[in-house]
Amino acid sequence: MPDTSTDPARVAGPPVRRVVVALARASHLGPTVVVTTLCTALAVAVGAPAGTVVLVLGVVLAGQLSIGWSNDWLDAARDHAVGRADKPVVAGAVTPTTLRRAAFTALVVSVLLSLACGPPAAAAHAAVVAMGWAYNLGLKSTAWSWLPYAVAFGALPAFVVLARPGDGRPAGWLVAVGALLGIGAHLANVLPDLEDDAATGVRGLPHRLGLRATAVLAPAVLACAVVVAVLGPPGAPPGIATAVGVLAVVVAVTAGAAGLLRSGSRLPFTLAMVVAALCVVALVAGGARGAVV
Repeated sequence: MPDTSTDPARVAGPPVRRVVVALARASHLGPTVVVTTLCTALAVAVGAPAGTVVLVLGVVLAGQLSIGWSNDWLDAARDHAVGRADKPVVAGAVTPTTLRRAAFTALVVSVLLSLACGPPAAAAHAAVVAMGWAYNLGLKSTAWSWLPYAVAFGALPAFVVLARPGDGRPAGWLVAVGALLGIGAHLANVLPDLEDDAATGVRGLPHRLGLRATAVLAPAVLACAVVVAVLGPPGAPPGIATAVGVLAVVVAVTAGAAGLLRSGSRLPFTLAMVVAALCVVALVAGGARGAVV
């Protein structure tokens, strides 16, 4: 048998493609893509020039990658303990060290890119990333687990507006929509993991409320976000914005029903992301009127 101890393929470890795929999965790809896309769409809706739109995309993507990778890095031991085979780090497709390096690299990139948007926008996005990391580092296990989501999702539309050239500021109702969506997404996101989290000592607000209360509260908060998105801007909402808003409320209620009837399903969180997307569609359909003051 030939000696393969110095085989470059063995020394180099997993193929590059495998690591890239694992990193994509560990980034919480679905939410990362949704949040980045929605922020980019909002930048277009508020009239940001093309260069700013591209910059917003890069900043938000880097920030979300940093938060996702840090989550899987910091939760590696906990995920191993409960046998989360769906996690790339548990499956052995990527190491915690690689996730740590990727998280800090994305963090640096997001900060450097955000500086090109100006100090106010950079500060707003710094709040987004700081809250994401704070959640991963321990706030997820407290009764304040909802706070990082509220602050981060509220700061995201603020960042988009502040990144625009000029002195416009985000409307209060726009920030409120983001904060409500964040809280609703948090409540829906943890529904499938309540039992695993409890087994490893995570006791956030949803865990304290319990499955049924959380499953009911999540769609209620998401529905409130939709109502504010449709009725918050000045003037009567366009018909299409109202129609999209009604659809979003229906999806939010469906998310709650899924949480009650399908314990352990990722469907509630997926539907929460759909509600967020529909909120942005409602804003765009209304011409993002009143989003900048």
